[in-house]
Amino acid sequence: MKEYLSFFRLRFSMGLQYRAAALAGVVTQFAWGFMLIMVFRAFYEADPEAFPMTFSATVSYLWLQQAFLALFATWMMESEIFDTVVNGNIAYELCRPIHIYHMWFSRSLANRLSRALLRCMPILLVASILPKPYGIEAPASGMHFVLFLITLLLGLFVTVAFCMLVYGLTFFTISAQGVRMVFASMLDFFSGGVIPIPFFPEKLRTVIEFSPFAAMQNVALRVYSGSMTAAQMQRTVALQVFWLIVLVLCGNLLCRYAERKVTVQGG
Repeated sequence: MKEYLSFFRLRFSMGLQYRAAALAGVVTQFAWGFMLIMVFRAFYEADPEAFPMTFSATVSYLWLQQAFLALFATWMMESEIFDTVVNGNIAYELCRPIHIYHMWFSRSLANRLSRALLRCMPILLVASILPKPYGIEAPASGMHFVLFLITLLLGLFVTVAFCMLVYGLTFFTISAQGVRMVFASMLDFFSGGVIPIPFFPEKLRTVIEFSPFAAMQNVALRVYSGSMTAAQMQRTVALQVFWLIVLVLCGNLLCRYAERKVTVQGG
């Protein structure tokens, strides 16, 4: 366990060094957040009653999404891990007396946390002082805020666990680019990264809400604004825990199978 905590600390410290990149990301996320809010504002003005969430709840969802983008953006998977598998350097990892799944998991977790830590505070600070209805609102209650923090962490773990499956599949492909693009696009759409899941058609939404995609950013961002009932929150938290266990077990099995079958060519 100590070795994986060391990997976590090293990667976390390394991620905090990229302050210029974080500043550029904050500026980009502000521009993107304002653009999305203006687009949704136009739709709400056309027919406010046609939407499953109030405009203020949607705005809070969008600002939180931008603030914690690094936690859940699946296109932010680590290129270094893909390159390690493709170029054969995975041989060095396999020589270490550790499990690559746990090492990659701790590294990915630290990488996402460090990026989010540098970006979230400026965005949340500015969004909190913007005039209504364009700023982020306070959580619905103290209980909602505590549950928001819990579901935020659970969503992060589910996201990392799913990305670990993508890393594992790289062992069985010639190039990681195709696998990475397909899964990143699919996850970004079905997890609520493009539009919130409540805006999906009813039948499709019902299916997605029971999938691992909805257990990522969707839960925490909706809990914060109070757009979920108590029964819905209980169900979604239970699904987060369920999918986390399933994805971690599947990822471990996939990595162990890949370790036995991997062939490294070259010299």
